[in-house]
Amino acid sequence: MVLALLVGGVVVALVVVGLFVFGLRRRLIQRSGGTFDCSLRWDPPPSESEPSGRGWVYGVARYNGDRVEWFRVFSYAPRPRRILERASIEVLERRTPKGEEELALLSDAVVLACRHGGTQLELAMTDDALTGFLAWLEAAPPGQRVNVA
Repeated sequence: MVLALLVGGVVVALVVVGLFVFGLRRRLIQRSGGTFDCSLRWDPPPSESEPSGRGWVYGVARYNGDRVEWFRVFSYAPRPRRILERASIEVLERRTPKGEEELALLSDAVVLACRHGGTQLELAMTDDALTGFLAWLEAAPPGQRVNVA
């Protein structure tokens, strides 16, 4: 009986510590400001009439100079999972979520289809975050090309 209580106490303590670390990591990411909630789908399937909700990963993006750093929300990694360079981002299309995507994304999300280098990707964010993202793209220093559709 004592062993069961001890094991149960250790499990509860590990869960509390894990949740604390999640919160601390998010706080450290947001500390410098310029963050927004952003789901990402890397290399989505070719255009479909009814897109599936597969492949979307919820995350937080942070502006850092001429790049956007994207972090998975449910991760302990201190480094960004993806880094998008401003000069390499080409906006292809802007649309609302369709079909199963509506269930996979936040309710007020707008999907932005992009190309980064040679890789297709989709970003889903709120309309306010989208306005800020497009303004950041267009605010490139003189001499850099900007590809906003």
